[in-house]
Amino acid sequence: QVQLVESGGGLVQAGGSLRLSCAASGRTFSSDVMAWFRQAPGKEREFVAAISWNGGRTYYPDSVKGRFTISRDNAKNTVYLQMNSLKPEVSAVYYCAANRIGTYYSSSDYTYWGQGTQVTVSS
Repeated sequence: QVQLVESGGGLVQAGGSLRLSCAASGRTFSSDVMAWFRQAPGKEREFVAAISWNGGRTYYPDSVKGRFTISRDNAKNTVYLQMNSLKPEVSAVYYCAANRIGTYYSSSDYTYWGQGTQVTVSS
């Protein structure tokens, strides 16, 4: 059974940092793109970052570029999201995604999802 388990979320003050982790089990994703998305209440799930199978390419929307960094450790079957200079508007549930079947930025193109981890940034 494939599982993606996120951790590292929490409450942080504006300007602070958090590092999210997503540990995969049940199969290896070392040849797959992996990604992070987020969803705030009343909003659609939004692309945050993606990383190629070997970490050689990363993708970000302009809204997080320069502040968020995605990385992966294939030996641990784990992907990370380092978030710096956090702002209240990035508060959301953050989800890890894997097994991309199309674009890297569309949530409908991933078939495996974690349960999410809450990130709350206070002003």
